[in-house]
Amino acid sequence: MKAIRTYTVQARLPEELQPLLDIAMNLGWLSDPRVQSLFSRLDAHTNAGETLDPVGALYRAPQEALEHLAGDPSYVAHATELRDSLERSLATPRWFQLSHVGDLDSVAYFSAEFGIAKALPQYSGGLGILAGDHLKAANELGLPLVGIGILYRHGYFTQRLDAEGWQREYFPNLQPENMSLREVEGLRVSIEIGESIVHARAWEARVGRVPLYLLDTNIEENEPVDRLITDRLYGGDKEQRIRQELVLGVGGVRLLTELGYAPQVFHMNEGHASFSALERIRVAMSEQGFTFDEGLESIRPSTLFTTHTPVPAGIDRFGRELIERYFGRWCETMGITVDRLMDLGHEPGAPRGVEMNMAVMGLRVSESSNGVAKLHGEVSRNMFSSLWPDLPVEEVPIGSVTNGVNARTWVMREMDDLLERYVGSDWPQAAPERWLPLQNVTDEQIQSIRAAGRRRLVKFARRRIWTSMRSAGISESEAEWANEILDPDILTIGFARRFATYKRANLLLRNERRLRDLMRDPDRPVQFIFAGKAHPADEPGKRILQEVATFAHDARNRARFVYLEDYDIEVGRYLYQGVDVWLNNPIQPLE
Repeated sequence: MKAIRTYTVQARLPEELQPLLDIAMNLGWLSDPRVQSLFSRLDAHTNAGETLDPVGALYRAPQEALEHLAGDPSYVAHATELRDSLERSLATPRWFQLSHVGDLDSVAYFSAEFGIAKALPQYSGGLGILAGDHLKAANELGLPLVGIGILYRHGYFTQRLDAEGWQREYFPNLQPENMSLREVEGLRVSIEIGESIVHARAWEARVGRVPLYLLDTNIEENEPVDRLITDRLYGGDKEQRIRQELVLGVGGVRLLTELGYAPQVFHMNEGHASFSALERIRVAMSEQGFTFDEGLESIRPSTLFTTHTPVPAGIDRFGRELIERYFGRWCETMGITVDRLMDLGHEPGAPRGVEMNMAVMGLRVSESSNGVAKLHGEVSRNMFSSLWPDLPVEEVPIGSVTNGVNARTWVMREMDDLLERYVGSDWPQAAPERWLPLQNVTDEQIQSIRAAGRRRLVKFARRRIWTSMRSAGISESEAEWANEILDPDILTIGFARRFATYKRANLLLRNERRLRDLMRDPDRPVQFIFAGKAHPADEPGKRILQEVATFAHDARNRARFVYLEDYDIEVGRYLYQGVDVWLNNPIQPLE
């Protein structure tokens, strides 16, 4: 569906409030309770503290509200002091500086998506959330990390359900000038893509002390078709995907060089970034006089690959025609055949030279590889064992690093206060023995925090559904029931993930009568909140979503069974803080 074009009337920021903008431009500070408290003064007009989009809040705030705050000396002084304190913290030695011995100066982290905040909608799901929290964790630990990604002008899609509960996709036209981004002035990166030379500029986001650079081909120097390369996240066909991955991989390596980085480690977060290895091989051949095989061996020790998907169907594959179109000239320059290049992504047992598997390529060019959970490591060793035919499956060199989250992004303020009181202000990094005082926390304290989270979630769900209905043209009287759904005092179960068939979001609906009995039980009632999107091309997933949404909209169910549209980081935070039990019932080992 065609993108929505929006126009924003910006308020003029008084000079006294410049510290607010300075704070808002660093995404690593958004979860700081002091920052949230500071921006909560704008909540009456913008919901700044709830959405964690301070830059947007400043642009949306009425001029009179900004002038009022600018005229408050204590508020201005507080904002200035907080800004200065946060900036000083960027130079404070952290875990890496205090404990690391060695010469590691720079790690480059490539990912097709980064889920850092709602303020920067450049993510679709778990891969992006992990990447975003990876940057936040690197900031907190003081790791010398630099992120490389793409700026998608239309991001991922905004989800709306029609009257029949069918998912419709809309792609808003994002304005990077109104986001927590700064263009890297005077910089252009050129990439050979097919017969064209495509140019890209870079936008910089800051995640604490960690820089994230996003490549953008939507510039006047490019032909119209090339300006659309970075149009949408996971949009278009395979040809669009290979063009995007050339920008990410080849363009990303060249960008690092232009910026003066010389990373000692290149971390590829999934196969989308595997082309970065080819650019590094080209550089090694050009600068060191290596052969192709020598260039490959020279980059392998500094290359790390993380695989995420447990199903072969989830891996990018490019056919020979596309590889010849986009790498034929490259192969000639490197003195190799297209078959030799495709061997890097060849799956044993498949016909040679027909298809290039990007995950297989990532594994072949990397010294170290990992899955994202212990079980996923086992699944990956089985799935890719044919790459090491002489090794027993259990010795296949794919380890596992369990997915983690940046704790302060997700926990509610009341829980953060409790953990600071009993563990310390550095509780996310505290050693296990420091957590022992939590044994003194009473059940009443925990129940009080859980109840606060449920109340906040119920309030949010009611407001979101009411707003969605009103936006769809439903009258206030007809939408009034949305203000009465859910009960903040009963057991709440949440389901929030992509609507893929193997995740079985509709499993609960196999016995609707029994489910209604559970929800209406007079002594032990239960309620459910569902959220999630189906991939735009996943028709079976959309049908499952429609089934869940239809059940949720049924007047017999809607008080205890809710579906929240347009799942994003904001929805995820409310769900995490408010649900009592997470529901997850995929088909193993597909997740």
